[in-house]
Amino acid sequence: MNTDKIYAEQIASDYAQKETTKIKQLKKLDAKAKNPARIFAYTFGIISALVFGVGMCLALQVLTSGLAAIISGSAIGVVGIVGCCVNYPIYKKILSKGKAKYAYDIMNLAKEISEEE
Repeated sequence: MNTDKIYAEQIASDYAQKETTKIKQLKKLDAKAKNPARIFAYTFGIISALVFGVGMCLALQVLTSGLAAIISGSAIGVVGIVGCCVNYPIYKKILSKGKAKYAYDIMNLAKEISEEE
């Protein structure tokens, strides 16, 4: 067995032009529709959780002490909680807009794929 030939074919296949199949196109369109909503939800959720955590640290007098820290920490914590609570409805709204934007292309491509088989 010629291992040099096998190795050369493997390297050549890495540089060869790849065919984009309809399934790959469909997956890319699906990702285009869903990724903006996911990215927003993760980012906004992390920021809201961090804001809530800072508020909790202030309210529990971990960072500073005094009545002002408790009041401001409670207010900041409430802002973080509200952010966490509205994250999912905003995500659903962004997701539905993304799906509506790409629905026509996805449906046509899915119809073509199902008719081929």
